[in-house]
Amino acid sequence: MDTQGEEAESHAPAPMPLPRAAEHPRRVLIAGGGVGGLTLALSLHQLGIPCTVFEASPEVKELGVGINILPHGARELASLGLLPDLDRIAVRTRELRYLTDLGQEVWTGKRGLWAGHDTPQLSIHRGRLHGVLWHAAQARLPDGTLRNGHRLAGFVQHADGVTARFTLSDGSGAEERGAVLVGADGIHSVLRGSLHPNDGGIRWQGVQLWRGAVDWPVFEGGDVMVVAADLMAKLVVYPIAEGRTAVTRLTNWLMHGKVATGEAPPPRREDWSRRGSLGDVLPFARRLRLPFFDPEALIRATPEFFEYPQCDRDPLPWWTRRRVTLLGDAAHPMYPSGSNGAAQAILDARCLARLLAELSPEAALKAYEAERMPKTAEIVRSNREGGPERVMEVVAERAPNGFTRLEDVIAPEELAAIVGGYARLAGFADPGQ
Repeated sequence: MDTQGEEAESHAPAPMPLPRAAEHPRRVLIAGGGVGGLTLALSLHQLGIPCTVFEASPEVKELGVGINILPHGARELASLGLLPDLDRIAVRTRELRYLTDLGQEVWTGKRGLWAGHDTPQLSIHRGRLHGVLWHAAQARLPDGTLRNGHRLAGFVQHADGVTARFTLSDGSGAEERGAVLVGADGIHSVLRGSLHPNDGGIRWQGVQLWRGAVDWPVFEGGDVMVVAADLMAKLVVYPIAEGRTAVTRLTNWLMHGKVATGEAPPPRREDWSRRGSLGDVLPFARRLRLPFFDPEALIRATPEFFEYPQCDRDPLPWWTRRRVTLLGDAAHPMYPSGSNGAAQAILDARCLARLLAELSPEAALKAYEAERMPKTAEIVRSNREGGPERVMEVVAERAPNGFTRLEDVIAPEELAAIVGGYARLAGFADPGQ
């Protein structure tokens, strides 16, 4: 129901009254202290806008495995002065290669600085990226800005602001008031659920993901990302940090396996990010016979890895109601095809901060939605179809036993349209394209 015109709008059962925190006329409340939420906080601080970050986890841990920050996202982090810190813990990716299950080359492209961008593509451990953002926020923002153990429970809008209610780790409650509330609380967003109680929920096409990272011998110069696939399995592998020795790198791998038709509901939330089993993942790894790389050996060498379903959500018809909006995975969770999810959350944050500095709160949120929602909706839909990695599926369908000449399978123009078209859609096309 559209309640934009109401003076007060409640999205939670009214608890016992709680003491109200001191209010600032421009203060932004950020529910979620992940990549998007922290980038927003740092960006607001850079522009002189006060904010408070409420993170549900009681403590910060460097969790996760590898992700990529594409040049358009890295450029925004560089503008926050974070590139030197990120460079110390990341790998500047030089090249991306798409291969068949037999290791035949489908497409190769330069990345980051090697492609002419003014900022690199960074392959990095997600937890270490989060650590850089968190420590930067701790150092730059006033004491008390970062609050752990605060899970959003609901909110009430007023004519001149919004009051958010939180459940604390000890079970007690807290109430905070600000000019704006931003939900950066991930794919299972509480705020999204409040704004869209009839949302279609998490979507799953039957692909399971297994992720891990292990110290591994350098391959292809130590700065190349490789993706190899057939119609049932796909391996993504790339280095994300220096290794324990001069001839190794901390190497991230991601194995996709088609385990269902997608007609069944996604696995329960309890089944996300649980420890993976060799018996489940190795049949998919064995489908890929790469002459220069042994996927099975890489996976077997990983002491601990995790599995979770590849899921997203349908694009929303709107993100914003007056002084409340969504950001990052709360607004547009997407499949990892194209390595673009983190960058889009960063772009959301930078856009929203800029507009909040230029416009009134409600006008800023409305302009933010108008600028970012259509772009991210297109990317969500494209990623469902495989994004730029769809070229491997096309080749696998047309030449399941390999090929002698790639151009007999897929025309160069078609190849360029898929890969280059995605880069333009997502905002990181090589300069000059």
